[in-house]
Amino acid sequence: MLKDMRKLLIVASLLLNVSSQAQTIGASEKFLGYKIGEKFTPHYRILDYFRQMAATHPDRIKLEQYGVTYEGRPLMLAFISSPENMAKLEQIRLNNLRLAQLSDDKAAPSEKAPAIVWLSYNVHGNEPSSSEAAMLTLDALADKTNTQTANWLSNTVVVIDPCVNPDGRDRYVNWYNSVAGAKPNPDPTSREHSEPWPGGRSNHYNFDLNRDWAWQTQVESQQRLKMYNKWMPHVHVDFHEQGFNAPYYFAPAAEPFHEVITPWQRAFQTEIGKNNAAYFDKNGWLYFTREQFDLFYPSYGDTYPTYNGAIGMTYEQGGHSRGGLAVVTKDGDTLTLADRALHHFTTGMSTIEVTARNAEKVTAEFKKYFQQATSAGYGNYKSYVVKNRPADKARIDALKALLNKNDIRFGTAKSGNYSGYSFFGGKDEKVAIAEGDIVIPSKQPRSAMVRVLFEPRAFLSDSVTYDITAWALPYAYGLESFATKEEVPVQYNMFTPPVVVKEEISAEDAYAYAIPWTGTNSAKALGSLLQQGIKVRYAQEPFRVDGEDFERGTLIVTRAANRQFSGKMEALMNKLKKENEVHIERLNTGFAEKGFDFGSDKVRLIGRTNVAVVTGDRVSSLGAGEVWHFFEQELGYPVNMVNYDDLGQLNWNETDVLIVPANYSGIFSEKNSAEKIREWVSNGGRLIAIENSVAQIARAEWGLKPKKEEEKDKEDDKKNPYESLRTYANRERDDVQTNIPGAIYKIDLDNTHPLAFGYPNYYYALKMNAQVYEYFSDNGWNVGVLKKDNYVTGFAGNKLKPFLSDGMVLGVQPMGLGQVVYLTENPLFRSFWENGKLMLCNAVFLVGQ
Repeated sequence: MLKDMRKLLIVASLLLNVSSQAQTIGASEKFLGYKIGEKFTPHYRILDYFRQMAATHPDRIKLEQYGVTYEGRPLMLAFISSPENMAKLEQIRLNNLRLAQLSDDKAAPSEKAPAIVWLSYNVHGNEPSSSEAAMLTLDALADKTNTQTANWLSNTVVVIDPCVNPDGRDRYVNWYNSVAGAKPNPDPTSREHSEPWPGGRSNHYNFDLNRDWAWQTQVESQQRLKMYNKWMPHVHVDFHEQGFNAPYYFAPAAEPFHEVITPWQRAFQTEIGKNNAAYFDKNGWLYFTREQFDLFYPSYGDTYPTYNGAIGMTYEQGGHSRGGLAVVTKDGDTLTLADRALHHFTTGMSTIEVTARNAEKVTAEFKKYFQQATSAGYGNYKSYVVKNRPADKARIDALKALLNKNDIRFGTAKSGNYSGYSFFGGKDEKVAIAEGDIVIPSKQPRSAMVRVLFEPRAFLSDSVTYDITAWALPYAYGLESFATKEEVPVQYNMFTPPVVVKEEISAEDAYAYAIPWTGTNSAKALGSLLQQGIKVRYAQEPFRVDGEDFERGTLIVTRAANRQFSGKMEALMNKLKKENEVHIERLNTGFAEKGFDFGSDKVRLIGRTNVAVVTGDRVSSLGAGEVWHFFEQELGYPVNMVNYDDLGQLNWNETDVLIVPANYSGIFSEKNSAEKIREWVSNGGRLIAIENSVAQIARAEWGLKPKKEEEKDKEDDKKNPYESLRTYANRERDDVQTNIPGAIYKIDLDNTHPLAFGYPNYYYALKMNAQVYEYFSDNGWNVGVLKKDNYVTGFAGNKLKPFLSDGMVLGVQPMGLGQVVYLTENPLFRSFWENGKLMLCNAVFLVGQ
């Protein structure tokens, strides 16, 4: 460790060129009682150190807690600058919002202002070296005797988030400390390098916070982005770790770059990268740039800032959870935690240095970026229009909430006729815009973000991408939308269509209450009713009662079936309506003017619904976390998370629904577990298989058959005898010909089946795999099918595209008294695919009842 500290001091002197730096580096050691890199620092001690430094340097450091995690750990920011800048910190922030055209006042901004550099550490909890580097960075910036850093801080305000994901970090650090010996064992096969499930990468609900910036489904993201958008930094760095054998990565990023990224953003990334490289060159450290980490998917810690006018960058140090305190790499070198922290410290300080040197240019380009956004907008489309249909209220409300989280301006339209690209039609067509339709204008400060989130098809400059390639919000939310090349006038005083309220009917006189099945709010209301012991039915066919029309899936609560609530029902329904924002209709009769009466077999009682989810080390932690979060945080409905190894002890008689997310090892290939689950289904259970769990059932020969690729025509083989020959240099691009890293497909739905209640006869899915199955004939229901030409947008390999047609992707298979529901695509993907959530609710509450 002494050798590592000598390295640290050498680099510190290169960066800061002062002899007193040795004393500054020791500040963290003096507080913690050990040198950075000798052990992992728990989150609370990191915050304690930041508090100590703020108390010691009140003129240079200010702390602000911006929230708490799901497990109650504080989330904190440190603001560091010169005493002169710190004395007017709020004025600097407000001036910066004026530069970004985001201020409500009309004051003219000054370009001669400090550049704001935001450094985010440890978004993945088991990439822990960066939080250690955060303390080193604070040490260096707080040194009052250092003239070099003093010059940097006169031109910059540095914002440090020392740990974006405290729950994940402590999960990793606590585990490591529990298994490590007195001295670190660098052998990568030792147990301290093999982190158990679910690992520390994710937050409490097993969400990847680095993919949640735009969607803000998690409390950590929601609270952080409020602060981020209050400050709008000019440079943002997200510190990560990758496999321990990899050299260091820093910008410039890899292709594809989204088209909306400006030449200035590209150029300044490169300038920062060259400065980083100079320090790494002096020390002989390996690094790489322009590979693997692209700038396309909008919800990363580099792309989200980039699409909001900043220079957004990812820095990746080798190490990760297998790095431990020391690990032997494939080259035979020993990589230590001190090495990793040192490398992150170096790039962080280098980034501040370059930004400070170019502060005036940085702020000028920042202002220019937003002037372009508000005067002309980014992209060819000038407005995006979402039809404001009452049946879509729940999803429209969810979209509005997302826009508000991202500070995207929207309003309503006046009626008029326009031409626009139809997202659902896939072509330009005439569109009649009605008063109250939602308009998102391109000309606004968040113009680039609007374009990225709404554009029908984004251009890919390179097919080798790091993440999904399609996410357009009209498809994700299932909302009929149009993109117009002419500006649609927008009114920012949001218009709400009047609700027609029928004459009040007392609880004693009401025969029943009807709740339309239109979205997750309806499912949340159903869950609340079931938990209160209220008996609920649902209609399998459309009906008309009291002159009102109701669609399939409508929930019906009758007075006769719930006599124990006599005299209380009206109050219960009013509370339900308020808490869940659902429409509830009081009905005088169960006689249907059209459709079936309430006593018909077509009006089914929703039985007991006890839900279990398979989790544990055989299951995708992300997939299990999405289900867990959805039930607890969105539906408010209890769910039993059961480790696979404990399934044998599950009370099967008390379990009605079993959800199996994507899993790694064959849950359905192990004979004992597969037969037990199949027996339970046959006795009336409902199994919901998601993603590759469906493929495992197909291999278990339960009656589901994967679609087989048609044999190639022998004549074609003769015409192309060299087709199988490959060029080594093109191996990555050859591989993507059979890859589908997240593309949008239109699924044709049988919306007369309960799995598709609440949907039109189509659904847009984010397809992440090549799973397509043969149609059921007489042993199941083909609820969602892919037909020819159902591709919409995103990358799908040219050898794969022809295969993705004429097959089933959503289905239900009766088995004895029970049902198996097949969802080959994840309806909860990262919790932002809003339109898929109702389908899971259908599978849980309606199918098989």
